[in-house]
Amino acid sequence: MNLFQKNEFKETPFLPVSPEEVPPRPPSFPKKPSPKICGSNYPLSIVFIVVNEFCERFSYYGMKAVLTLYFLYFLHWSEDTSTSVYHAFSSLCYFTPILGAAIADSWLGKFKTIIYLSLVYVLGHVIKSMGALPILGGQMLHTVLSMVGLSLIALGTGGIKPCVAAFGGDQFEEKHAEERTRYFSVFYLSINAGSLISTFVTPMLRGDVQCFGKDCYALAFGVPGLLMVIALVVFAMGSKIYRKPPPEGNIVTQVVRCIWFAISNRFKNRSADIPKREHWLDWAAEKYPRQLIMDVKALTRVLFLYIPLPMFWALLDQQGSRWTLQATRMNGNLGFFVLQPDQMQVLNPFLVLIFIPLFDLVIYPLVSKCGINFTSLRKMAVGMILACLAFAVAATVEIKINEMAPPQPDSQEIFLQVLNLADNEVKVTVLGDENNSLLAESVKSFQKMPHYSKLHLKTKSQNFHFQLKYHNLSVYTEHSVEEKKWYTLIIREDGKSISSMMVKDEENKTTNGMTAMRFVNTLHEEINISLGTDTSLGVEADYGVSAYRTVQRGEYSAVPCRTKNEDFSLNLGLLDFGAAYLFVITNSTGQGPQAWKMEYIPANKMSIAWQLPQYVLVTAGEVMFSVTGLEFSYSQAPSSMKSVLQAAWLLTVAVGNIIVLIVAQFSSLVQWAEFILFSCLLLVVCLIFSIMGHYYVPIKLEDIQGSADKQIPQIQGNMINLETKKTKL
Repeated sequence: MNLFQKNEFKETPFLPVSPEEVPPRPPSFPKKPSPKICGSNYPLSIVFIVVNEFCERFSYYGMKAVLTLYFLYFLHWSEDTSTSVYHAFSSLCYFTPILGAAIADSWLGKFKTIIYLSLVYVLGHVIKSMGALPILGGQMLHTVLSMVGLSLIALGTGGIKPCVAAFGGDQFEEKHAEERTRYFSVFYLSINAGSLISTFVTPMLRGDVQCFGKDCYALAFGVPGLLMVIALVVFAMGSKIYRKPPPEGNIVTQVVRCIWFAISNRFKNRSADIPKREHWLDWAAEKYPRQLIMDVKALTRVLFLYIPLPMFWALLDQQGSRWTLQATRMNGNLGFFVLQPDQMQVLNPFLVLIFIPLFDLVIYPLVSKCGINFTSLRKMAVGMILACLAFAVAATVEIKINEMAPPQPDSQEIFLQVLNLADNEVKVTVLGDENNSLLAESVKSFQKMPHYSKLHLKTKSQNFHFQLKYHNLSVYTEHSVEEKKWYTLIIREDGKSISSMMVKDEENKTTNGMTAMRFVNTLHEEINISLGTDTSLGVEADYGVSAYRTVQRGEYSAVPCRTKNEDFSLNLGLLDFGAAYLFVITNSTGQGPQAWKMEYIPANKMSIAWQLPQYVLVTAGEVMFSVTGLEFSYSQAPSSMKSVLQAAWLLTVAVGNIIVLIVAQFSSLVQWAEFILFSCLLLVVCLIFSIMGHYYVPIKLEDIQGSADKQIPQIQGNMINLETKKTKL
């Protein structure tokens, strides 16, 4: 019998007062018999679902693998902006599952939600691929298309994320629970398989295939888009054999409303005449069923432990941003294979597939035999510590990379080197304003200078006077320079005398594992050089200097070249990771044109293999933290709260990415210091989480129902006593 009815009293001190039970669940969908796989208890429909998930994960992780480098080298954003947008996209991908779950549970059902949002997903891939076509508009249009495409992809991938796995579980009958458990194992195996293959393949499509004279980002985004089309088609093919449960109402919405009503009801009933209740959620008893309230109580105990978790995800998700950027400054030549910087991410899904059985079958049993009570919360704390160590290792690697990198000019400084293309030695003297010597050195013909010389400026830009002594001649010349730049003074013959020209070099280390080069043409004819791209590089005659061109690392033993009168090839040799080269094309030996090579920015020296320890540590931490965390959460919350826990877990990932976005955008720390900052922050969070876990008392779910029954009289008593002088029952 309901205690409160609207017509039984005239005025109440709290609103609303009429009880509202949770809407009854619709009747279960018809359990029509579905085709089985080879006479087993596995429905044929799960084949379409597993293939769909494999293709969708290939699509998502493949696109995401090259996303940071796309921002950096195609849109020409800074490293901080690229990192911020990358994590903003990742965060959005983990916010939208709540929207997808609400649509599926309250409106369309899982099947229609997957179909409609997959169409949005495909549209996002199409727009994103169009934004990577150099021939389509300028940078502004590329940026707009990229942001629109990524927004649609985030809505699509996040929206279907909570639906696909659950829809697969719906295909099984209740009596086939064991087969359903095995299905989920295969389902998550397909996720890792799609991630593993795509993070290896799409960087190859980006780097090994050239289109429009550059890295083929359009292909790297287009192939994942094609896989999403296949995923949609495969899923739709099974439409007639799926079991399609109707929408059953969104439990997340019910939980939020229950909590909000309890808080607002408690706030409206602050009078001392009203008896207090044992738990703040008991103030929802006037409107919501007691069992729901008890379930929410159990849920909030677990959600309290979720508060420190976003910091772990802030570190874990930097594998695709900061760690990829770090790999661009390393040497990917492993001897037997050459790794692209964005291919290092393949280590994570690969190690996950190894570590999960290793920990479950070997490490955890060994720890138990040693008499150590390795609880779930302790495993999660150890996982945090491993992630801290991973970032400490990453900081150490970053410091070593900086030590090996060439120095950079500071304010009011330039770096200068001299290239003598004359047939004899030239003495070069740089004169100051008072004709004092700032730099003096003798440079032999075609001498490779071991390093740049540093010159100080009095202002941000300045004119330098040069004295060139060649044979018995003294030539004076003047060149203008700007601070923080690299320059090469090229000396060439000019009849019986000499002349010079100042060219600006690459200012920083080349990035993304590419090689930079430029050419000086000493011939009397213009040369067109084909570097394996769609367009050729033209170099003007008589000491013309080309623009820079970046190419993949590799052997270039026969580069096709063409002049007006002849075709020939140049042997450029090995062009290594991160190096910058200057090639002087001459024809002084009578054997045809040849290329004289000078490396003025050295190649990346530190092997990319040094990133392996940090990937091993962070992946081990992920297995101990993520897998154990979900297992612990599910064991401590009622079955009706599983979807709420999943939503809350995904929200912690989203918040973690927002933390990285904030630090990347507003922190002015150098990269190694930023790694140390994240490591220390997670260490502090780990300490807080350990204290929270120490005082946490695990519960048995079977006690929740009994606890609810015991509290019935007490809650009823509180409800009866909840009255004022003007209110009578």
